Amino acid sequence: MKCPACGNEMTEKTIAGARYDVCEGGCGGVWFDWFELKKVDEPDEAPGEKLLDVPCDESVVVDASQRRRCPRDGQIMMRHYFSVERKVQVDECPECGGFWLDAGELRRIRALGTEEEQREAARELFGRMFDDELDEMRQKSDAERRRTRRFAHMFRFICPSYYIPGKQEWGAH
Repeated sequence: MKCPACGNEMTEKTIAGARYDVCEGGCGGVWFDWFELKKVDEPDEAPGEKLLDVPCDESVVVDASQRRRCPRDGQIMMRHYFSVERKVQVDECPECGGFWLDAGELRRIRALGTEEEQREAARELFGRMFDDELDEMRQKSDAERRRTRRFAHMFRFICPSYYIPGKQEWGAH
């Protein structure tokens, strides 16, 4: 299998019963088939330690701006961020669900912590980004609801009860 980043022939490594394709002697990237990344992406998952420092050739230059093709099926991979904090950008195949990580990206992913720590970081980030705005919207909504109630209350004295929504047997309830 050819490396999607530098074109080097990839080497298959078996670690804890799972096989991983690494660009050893090339750019140092790692290919993860569907769900393989989940086995090594957290700091406490020991098999991942062996994939952190893939021997690479320092003279190999990888053009990060180039779109990559999946080494399994040739599809153009999607590039997206692994975390909500946008710390690690990865390539994912939309066809087979595999991931390509450039050299050093697995280490940065593992530095993000456990899934629970990542969820908490996401909650905090979204809180910083949206809590003030949501509180403001909630206050506006409460104020709008009070105005609407006052308006409806006025109609109780001005109009007969059959004009007030919910008080008649026909129309809106």
